[in-house]
Amino acid sequence: MRIQGARVLVTGAGGFIGSHVAEAFARAGAKVRAFVRYTSRGDDGMLAASPRDLRASMEVVRGDLRDGEAVRQAVHGADAVLHLGALIAIPYSYVHPREVVETNVLGTLNVLCAARDVGARVVNTSTSEVYGTARTVPITEDHPLQGQSPYSASKIGADKVAESFHLSFGLPVVTLRPFNTFGPRQSARAVIPAILCQSLVRDRISLGALHPVRDFTYVEDTAAAFVAAVERDEAVGQVVHLGTGRGVSVADLVALIGAVLGKRIEVDADPARVRPEKSEVERLLSDPSRARTLLGWEAKVSLEEGIRRTADWIRAHPERYRDAEYVI
Repeated sequence: MRIQGARVLVTGAGGFIGSHVAEAFARAGAKVRAFVRYTSRGDDGMLAASPRDLRASMEVVRGDLRDGEAVRQAVHGADAVLHLGALIAIPYSYVHPREVVETNVLGTLNVLCAARDVGARVVNTSTSEVYGTARTVPITEDHPLQGQSPYSASKIGADKVAESFHLSFGLPVVTLRPFNTFGPRQSARAVIPAILCQSLVRDRISLGALHPVRDFTYVEDTAAAFVAAVERDEAVGQVVHLGTGRGVSVADLVALIGAVLGKRIEVDADPARVRPEKSEVERLLSDPSRARTLLGWEAKVSLEEGIRRTADWIRAHPERYRDAEYVI
């Protein structure tokens, strides 16, 4: 599909990754409609951090993914739907699993039904959390799925509903499965901003488990993959990993961030940030080869460079972290 002039809907456009994806399509010449969750404040979320000219070029619509009619109206006229809307906080899913399942599974069903009605391509956003602790590494797209948290279970359900719409109705669906995206605008709940927010103002920080291994991808690289998934017909019907193939433990990440900031960082254990024992995902490391083959995509920004850019953004926008758990 040609991006220039295409009409695209981005759900979850007020979120961290969603706002970057909306920008990437606007830069590529698409007509972007941004679906954000309604609040009485009229809050556009992280879209407010977008460059003013790109933000002005987008049509913003508000609603809730669980409202089928709101989703149908938002999808109407779209050539492609980039479905990033979801409740993503794993700790929140332990407390309110019903809301997480309703938003992530039924919300995805609403998107797929609306897209089927207009014949739009859907890029469904998955997560590496669907694998649970890896049985083999690097993880390929054929690795077994395991719901180790209500959040990951909800995403497995959403992915399978998307798969069923492709197989049952011929809906052109691509499922992208990002591995630990990070970068500017990310919430301080995530591990890299949590470390940075604390380390920028103190030498001793609080974290949960230090041994889990993750595969970190810079957000601009992740957004570029969404553009490729709309452009490339080869990806239709496929699940595609977005990762680097480089695994880093949280402990090593602390040392790396310390090197970038030019300081030594000490860590205190914070039990509140530790997942339930059987729910902790020990190791996530992607095999990104399918993305290279089907999308012509690979990550370009190194972890070190991405950390530098993220640190610079946090320094420039301290107001966005004043209400975070770790205030800067």
